[in-house]
Amino acid sequence: MKKQPRSTRGFTLVEIMIVVVIIGMLAAMAIPAFQKVRTASQDKAVLNNARQMAAAADSYFLETGATFANSSSLIGATSYVRALGTVASESYPTAYTQGVTLTIAGIAGARTITYAP
Repeated sequence: MKKQPRSTRGFTLVEIMIVVVIIGMLAAMAIPAFQKVRTASQDKAVLNNARQMAAAADSYFLETGATFANSSSLIGATSYVRALGTVASESYPTAYTQGVTLTIAGIAGARTITYAP
């Protein structure tokens, strides 16, 4: 039986450690940037939901002549807004009054957004 010559090709431990350190540094820079983009995206989605609800309330006020509306009269299959999906566990107001600023609280458990129609 002939022995195969030992292959000297491959990576040394130092080279592998350098690659791991570089990947760790890249991850350390990328994770905060990802969190910032995620937060901005959530805030924009919540603000868009607030705009839709404000527009629905304005339409309701114009059609009925009322100055107050419950969210149940604005959201539904045959209502002004079909469905209001939450983005980051936020809570929307249950009642809307004409000309009053909307406050959406509890966005990702920490932030609050106000929208003035």
